[in-house]
Amino acid sequence: MTLFFTEMWERFSYYGMRAFLILYMTAPAPAGGLGFADGDAASIYGTYTGSVWAAAILGGLAADRLLGQYRSVLIGGIVIAIGHFTLAFKALPFFYAGLSFIVIGTGLLKPNVSTLVGSLYETGDARRDAGFSIFYMGINLGAFIGPLVAGYLAQRVDWHIGFAAAGVGMTAGLIQYVVGKERLRPALDRLASQPAAGLRASAGPGAACRGAFAPEEWKRIGAVVVFFIFAALFWGAYEQAGSTLNLFADRYTRLSMFGVSFPSSWFQSVPALFVIVLAPLFAWLWVRLGPLEPSSPAKFALGLLFAGLAFLLLVPASSMAQSGPGMLVSPWWLIGVYFVEELGELCLSPVGLSVVTKLAPARIVGLMMGVWFLAGAVGNKLAGWTAGFFSSLPLPTLFGTVAAVMLVSAAVLAVLIGRVRTLMGGVR
Repeated sequence: MTLFFTEMWERFSYYGMRAFLILYMTAPAPAGGLGFADGDAASIYGTYTGSVWAAAILGGLAADRLLGQYRSVLIGGIVIAIGHFTLAFKALPFFYAGLSFIVIGTGLLKPNVSTLVGSLYETGDARRDAGFSIFYMGINLGAFIGPLVAGYLAQRVDWHIGFAAAGVGMTAGLIQYVVGKERLRPALDRLASQPAAGLRASAGPGAACRGAFAPEEWKRIGAVVVFFIFAALFWGAYEQAGSTLNLFADRYTRLSMFGVSFPSSWFQSVPALFVIVLAPLFAWLWVRLGPLEPSSPAKFALGLLFAGLAFLLLVPASSMAQSGPGMLVSPWWLIGVYFVEELGELCLSPVGLSVVTKLAPARIVGLMMGVWFLAGAVGNKLAGWTAGFFSSLPLPTLFGTVAAVMLVSAAVLAVLIGRVRTLMGGVR
């Protein structure tokens, strides 16, 4: 419960601000924006979101070697809140400083809160995947509320009030985290015992005495690398929600349903809403299937397949949108795209979090969780780079290319499932 709500408020702040970030950068100065060109805004957006995830590897190291997981999450949340409140000031230096604070803070918080979740379960506990799926629902509860609140305030009241609202959310998360510390005691005790266990394991002869990894551990690390590559490709498509698809919503989509108008940033709540609905069903499905449950690499292949199908839907939608001046497509196109994408995300993302905690050697679990989030960094930068072509390529070509990359990646991983399972050494 404590970690569920800590992550919920952190994601409220992150996705609340991300929902309008590229719109703020591309909005003209008279409208209160920065007036950046699409390509420049996309590059900054990709660098920022990529850096947020890349910082996770340093945050994992800091927790493993210096701060511990609990304090890393606490300090990271404080720095994130400072970053959002800094963005509430209008001067451009505050904009870059605020983004930098959020990068540093998220790097400390993000990998270590997931490590705490994994540490709540004993080794071999079959409930771990289901637990991560429920935790993932908490993430998306924050991601659903954030754009509705911060996005509305930013686009309909003032951009900088939207930034401040994100900071308030992170502050609420910090209060809840400190109050609920004792509920984390089983995970904290388990993590505290791991370094000692690692020293005992390294007391054997030869290379093991120097703390080297056993061959079986190297194979499992190799499996994490395979997951890293395909996860980076998946995030390169999925994370265009905040850039390419956000611009498509703002410029080519009708912003009204059932007679009610809404800001374009509200589309950023749709993926999270689908996760809230679907995550319990997926958690139930994995447990219900028992021995018939697909392996982790099979779930990854399904995730890539669904991402490809989602972008295929965008090809006819974008063709209609660019068929004539002033043409706006139905919002149901984007809603359908996000639904299919979320089927893919629920096959890949919570499963990826879980499998890394199962495959990583205990003494570097924080580092390996950082490596997992580094895949998100690469994917986010790819997504930002792709968004740079939004104004220069026909949108059907842009979206069709992304779809092709996803479908080919799914096919390649499907062929490699057997070999990846061998590297995993019995871990599902």
